[in-house]
Amino acid sequence: MSNLDENPTIAVLSPGQPCTAVEILEPRAVPLGGPRAMTVYRTIPQLRRSLVGAWCFLDHYGPDDVSATGGMVVPRHPHTGLATVSWLFDGQIDHLDSGGNAARVRPGELNLMIAGRGITHQEISVRETRALRGVQLWYALPEQTRFTDNHFEYFAPDPVQVGGVRALVFLGELLGSVSPVRTRTPDLLGAELTLEPAGSVTLAVRTDFEHAVLAESGRVVVNGTTAQHRELAYVPPGSDTLRIDAGADGARIILLGGIPFDEEIVMWWNFVGRTHDEIAEFRRRYQAELGFDPADPLDDGKPPLFGPYRSGQLPPWPAPTLPATRLRPRRHRA
Repeated sequence: MSNLDENPTIAVLSPGQPCTAVEILEPRAVPLGGPRAMTVYRTIPQLRRSLVGAWCFLDHYGPDDVSATGGMVVPRHPHTGLATVSWLFDGQIDHLDSGGNAARVRPGELNLMIAGRGITHQEISVRETRALRGVQLWYALPEQTRFTDNHFEYFAPDPVQVGGVRALVFLGELLGSVSPVRTRTPDLLGAELTLEPAGSVTLAVRTDFEHAVLAESGRVVVNGTTAQHRELAYVPPGSDTLRIDAGADGARIILLGGIPFDEEIVMWWNFVGRTHDEIAEFRRRYQAELGFDPADPLDDGKPPLFGPYRSGQLPPWPAPTLPATRLRPRRHRA
């Protein structure tokens, strides 16, 4: 990176000059529940970087042989202070939540669930699915919206073809395509891009955004730096250009972006809060409302955070035990 101004987090570059200070985040394998747990590959959060804009969680999975792993079976569990984005490339998943929403998640279609003050949901791959492949994304809600009502939204973006790249823009704006979805958080970008074999694309991007490129289907080169399959290439703010090059087989990527999130968060299990005590209270309420722990008389008269729920579903997941040490806040790292 060159021509730094007095702010070390922003680079001032000549128009059209891509920022080359690219950081590669390697995935770690995580089993996703059950005796035949399917494996997901998590690139954020990690010690090196907890956030990209407001994006605070990225799991990549598949292609998963459902006949061998049993597919995705994630019973009812809670969320607070965040929103989830379910985005598939192959297969289908059934979504059900305590806001009364039931939806079939299909490839190329956005399913956005804003937890707000609290919600529970489940995601289970459908019986007809033979191979499952996709990403699960979360973004943190800012202080002004994190205690709002929960909400669910579906959106099927129209594909945009520009030269040798096909784009599906599910959040924000790119290549002239604008998503109508309201996120309740500062500006975000989320898109799937598919490049032709040996293809290249140079994107005009916002200089106040940081970006991340997931190499979904194979190796890609991001502003001159190679990201191998499943790796995430992080590009800091300051550049108005993002160049992505595919190999001989082409490439599919997930592109995320956003204004650096300027609030500290505490993230544990499926909760996003601001303090250890707040997370402990979310856990206590969940355990009590779902009957895992005795109810507290002080909760009498409080509206539930995590119910009601449709009957006849798989048993919900209990919350794990909190760690013995206090949870420490995370924040954007320049």
